[in-house]
Amino acid sequence: MALRRPLQWQTVKSSRSFIGPGASTIKYWPSNHVRDLSSQPRRYSGPSKPSNTPSSPPPDWEDNPNYNISKFADLPHSNFGVNQHIIINDEFKEALRQILWQFRAPIRYAFAYGSGVFPQSKPSVTPSSATSVHPNAPLAVEKAQGGNPKVIDFIFGVSYTQHWHSLNLHQHRDHYSALGSLGSGAVTAVQEKWGAGVYFNPYVKVNGTLIKYGVVNLDTLCTDLSEWTTLYLAGRLHKPVKILRDDPRVRLANQVNLLAALRTALLLLPPSFTEQELYGTIANISYMGDPRMVLPTEDPSKVANIVGNNLPNFRRLYAPLIDNLPNVQFNDSKCSDPEWAADESANVRLVQDMDPIKRGNMVRRLPKAFRSKVYFQYQKKFQIPQLEFNKMLEAASDEDATRINRREGGGFERRIASEPPEDLRAEIRGVIKRTIGWPSTSQSIKSFFTAGIGKSWRYMGEKIANYQKGKRNAAEEAKAAAQKPKEQKDE
Repeated sequence: MALRRPLQWQTVKSSRSFIGPGASTIKYWPSNHVRDLSSQPRRYSGPSKPSNTPSSPPPDWEDNPNYNISKFADLPHSNFGVNQHIIINDEFKEALRQILWQFRAPIRYAFAYGSGVFPQSKPSVTPSSATSVHPNAPLAVEKAQGGNPKVIDFIFGVSYTQHWHSLNLHQHRDHYSALGSLGSGAVTAVQEKWGAGVYFNPYVKVNGTLIKYGVVNLDTLCTDLSEWTTLYLAGRLHKPVKILRDDPRVRLANQVNLLAALRTALLLLPPSFTEQELYGTIANISYMGDPRMVLPTEDPSKVANIVGNNLPNFRRLYAPLIDNLPNVQFNDSKCSDPEWAADESANVRLVQDMDPIKRGNMVRRLPKAFRSKVYFQYQKKFQIPQLEFNKMLEAASDEDATRINRREGGGFERRIASEPPEDLRAEIRGVIKRTIGWPSTSQSIKSFFTAGIGKSWRYMGEKIANYQKGKRNAAEEAKAAAQKPKEQKDE
C-alpha cells in the first residue's frame, strides 16, 4: 500500500491548562481535513516539532513488534508513542517526579493516574491562584488539583520484583502491612500469585503528599498491555495517565494496547458516533466486570466524568491512531477549525466502515489472549468441531518470531464481524467481563492482606461515599432537567 506524505503538525495555543497553568503550547494533529471512507490512511508521525525529514512508522510494525527492545532508538520510529505523554502543569509534574526520587529501589517505568492527577470535575480555583508554587512543596499537588487534594495513584514498573521489595522494605517498612514482616519473598509471592500481579501500598505519605502506589514486574505489565491477559493494567492505560519514567518496551506494548482499545470500541459502536461516545466506550472497557461497579462502591457517573473533563487528553491519545486506521475518521465540519482540538466543548462526529472484511481484520488484530477468548466463544456459538477449529487457529497463528505474518482476517473473523451488531456487542462485552472479572475481584480481596484491614476499610468507605455522592448528583441533575421544560413553558 502506498503511503501518503507524512502529516505536518501544527502548533496551537490551548485555551486551558490541563492541570493548572503551564501547558500553554501543545502539538496537535492536523484538523483541517475530513477524510472520506475511500481514502488511504494517513500515517502518524507524532505530536512533536515538525522537521524537514519527519519519521513515520514502517507499515508492518504492528505485525511483528519486537518486545525485547532495550533502547528508544529501537522503536519503529523516532516519535513513536509520544501521543502517550499527556501534558500537565510543569510544577505539578515536577512535584510528582520528586516523589519518585524518595524511593531508592530502582523504578524503571512509572505513571500517575486517577482523579488526583486528571480531575473528574471542574477545578474550583482560577489558574492565577496556582502559579507561584514551589515544585518540591506538597502544596504544588494541592493547588494543581484546584485546591482539592486527593490521594495520588502511581504504578511502578520494576525489573526484579523481590529485590525491589527487599530494598523498599528496608527503606519504607511503614508502607507495608503486617505482611511485610514476613519478608520480600512473601510479599512477592502474594503479588505474583494473587490477582493481577500488582502489589499496592495505599495511604502512605511521601514528600508530604498522600499517595497509593502499585508495584508490578515489567514483564507482567508488558504482557497485559500487549495480550490483554487481565486488562487490569491495560485498562488503566486506556485513559490519560501521566508517564513520569518511560521505558521503550512498555511504550511499544502500550501503543499496541491503545490500538486494541480503539478497535474494540469500534466493534461496539454503530457506523456513526461522537467523540464522547468513542472515548466513553474505551474508558468503560476496564470497568466491565469490575466488582466495584456492581456493588455500591463506585460513582455510577465515573466514566462520563472521566471523559467529559478530559476530552483534549483523550484526543491526544487517540486522534493520531484514528488518523492511521483505514476504516474510521473524523467527519465533522468543526474539524475545519484549526484550533478545534483544544476546544473542550467540541464533541465532533466520526464514521466507521462496517465492511465485514475490514471489521474482520480488526477482530484478527485483537490482543492474543483476548482474541483467543473471542474465538472460543464463537466456536461454541457456531458449533465448529474441535479438529476444524484447531486447524483454523494454527493457520491464524502469528507467534512465529522468525517471519512477518500479516494479521488479516479470514473467513472465521469475517463471519464474526458479520454478526448482527447487537449480538457482536453482547459477545464482546461478555468476553471483556470474563477477562476482567476474576483478576479484579481477587486483586480486591488481596488488598485486605497487602494494605491491612484498616486501610482497606478506609478505601472501601471512600468508594461508598463516592457512590452516594454520584447518586445524589445524578438525582439533582435529573430534577434540574425536569424543571427546565416547565420553566420554559411558564415563560
